[in-house]
Amino acid sequence: MLIFEVFKQAFDAIRANKLRSSLTLLAISVGVFAIISANTAVLVLDTFFKDTMSLMGGDVITVTKFPQISMGPMDWDAYRNRPDITIEQMERLSLMAGSAREITPDRSYRTLRVSYGENETDPNVTIRGGNEFYLGNNAYDIEIGRNFLPEDVENARMVAILGSEVAETLFPIEDPIGKVIRIEGRPYTVIGVTEEKGTVFGSTLDRFVIIPYTHLAGIYGRNLNIGIQMRAGGLENIEATIDQVTGFLRTIRRVDPGAPNDFEITTNESLSGAFDMFTGTLYLVGFVIGGIVLLGAGIGVMNIMLVSVTERTKEIGIRKAIGATRKSIVSQFLLECIAICQIGGFIGLLAGVALGNMAAIYMETSLVFPWGAAIGGVVLMTIVGVVFGVYPAFKAARLDPIESLRYE
Repeated sequence: MLIFEVFKQAFDAIRANKLRSSLTLLAISVGVFAIISANTAVLVLDTFFKDTMSLMGGDVITVTKFPQISMGPMDWDAYRNRPDITIEQMERLSLMAGSAREITPDRSYRTLRVSYGENETDPNVTIRGGNEFYLGNNAYDIEIGRNFLPEDVENARMVAILGSEVAETLFPIEDPIGKVIRIEGRPYTVIGVTEEKGTVFGSTLDRFVIIPYTHLAGIYGRNLNIGIQMRAGGLENIEATIDQVTGFLRTIRRVDPGAPNDFEITTNESLSGAFDMFTGTLYLVGFVIGGIVLLGAGIGVMNIMLVSVTERTKEIGIRKAIGATRKSIVSQFLLECIAICQIGGFIGLLAGVALGNMAAIYMETSLVFPWGAAIGGVVLMTIVGVVFGVYPAFKAARLDPIESLRYE
């Protein structure tokens, strides 16, 4: 029997029982939709995360007081009781260094308004402290102007590097380099503007001003808690660098031998591992929910095929009377059941991919198509069609042709 004829008969069966068929197709579509939309959305997140991580060096290491990754319940009181990581400790670590290099503080001090002449930003610009290594460790490039010099940091100069959004707001038609902006009434000379990085989850990455940390430490104090960023000088050096930094920091922070570290060390690889666990959980949840819905949908498919067998008893009798074998009858109804499942699955696939990619549009990243899940969906719908279509197909094949011809 031609596939085209089988699909035509499937559509005829759907049209003959519009309400029941629609509900069955809806159940199948919802099940596939749950699986595909979850897979698509997670694939979007995974693609975005990997793209973001690829911008930063894979050998970047971050030291913080609190864990950057939290999975499950955590004793936050214990973390809060840890001593702060201070600028002095960072500077001592820089002197000891070892294989670590390009060490910089990671601290956002205030969220303020920045002004230049009559132009003024909203009071939502983040003021960050950094040095000549800050931009590189955070995957920013200079678009115009220059980066900090060691002399800028050593002498606590009142110079600033602007994020692209701040530069566009304050200098819509002027060259910002050399201009003097004001933050809390203090003048800062603009020496550079970073390239635009866009947004993450609707939050901009370009609304900031970076000032030498030595200058900000003179204003806000040197004992505020900071993070420390550094590079290992290559992926192959990460483990050795972490071991060295751990030993140095335990000495600097006077951690007793045998006591656990009172700081956290994170790398991009550890972030990726935690994110993979998170996405794996999302995949599992999507498959479980979709599987439960598909189980109910499969029962509905069996029901509609049993009704179809009853309503087409005379047709089956005529086909048997003119020579149709049991095998051909089984094939006809089994393929019709698979066709119905594939139709519902195709609808759910399209809807799931469309909804999942809304996350890509929201995050302004590339659209994706979950080929693995799509192929798996086709196979799964075939399995559902076979499993729940076997009984109705064999029931149709076992009908007595004489009794079938008498059926009204």
